[in-house]
Amino acid sequence: MRLRKKPWVTEAIKEFSDFVIINAGSDSAGKWTEIFGREAPLYVELGTGKGRFITDLAAAHPNINFIGIEAQQDVLYYAAKKVRERELKNVRLLVFDINNILDIFAEGEVSRFYINFCDPWPKARHAKRRLTHQGFLEKYRKLLKKNGELFFKTDNRALFDFSLEQFSESGLKTNNVTYDLHSDNMSDNIMTEYEAKFSSIGVKINRCEVLFS
Repeated sequence: MRLRKKPWVTEAIKEFSDFVIINAGSDSAGKWTEIFGREAPLYVELGTGKGRFITDLAAAHPNINFIGIEAQQDVLYYAAKKVRERELKNVRLLVFDINNILDIFAEGEVSRFYINFCDPWPKARHAKRRLTHQGFLEKYRKLLKKNGELFFKTDNRALFDFSLEQFSESGLKTNNVTYDLHSDNMSDNIMTEYEAKFSSIGVKINRCEVLFS
C-alpha cells in the first residue's frame, strides 16, 4: 500500500540535519569514520522504517556506528524523532534507494547488514527486487569486511525459503536459522514495530545469520 505523502515532512526533517542525510552521494564512500567522528564497526540497516529497531540497537551498543537507510522520507522522519529523543550520537539516517548502495560505501567498509521484514515481492518476475536476491548479495559482498555478516528476519516463509536458497547458491554459510524466533526465546532479540505487532498475534518470525567469509 502506498503511503499518503506528508508535504510538511520535507521542511520538518531539516531539524535533524545533524544526523539525517537526504542526498547521500559517492563522496561519502570510505568516509563514514570521518562522518561519525570516530573509529568503530559500521552496521547498516536496510529499510529502517520508523526506527524502533535501530534506535534500540544503537542504545544497547554505543560502541558501534549505525546507519539506517530508508527510501521513504515520510517514514524516516519518525525514526529521526526517536534518535533525537534518545540523544543517540552513534546513528546516521539516510533517505536513499538501496539499489544504489554501491555508491555510498567503499569496499570492505561495512561490518554487518540488517534486513528486517523487507518487501517480499511475491511475483516470480519481481524476484530480482528482493533484497536477498543474489544480485543484492553480490553488492553486499563487495561492501562487507572479510567475515562480515547479514542478519535477516521476515514473517514471510516463502521469502525466507527463497533467501536460504540464494544464500546457499552464493556460497554463503548460514547460522542460527529459525522458523519461529519467539518460540526459541532468543534473549537479545530486538524487535521492529512490525515484528512486535504481528508476533503478538501468533505470526511466526523467521530469522538467520549469514556469514560472508
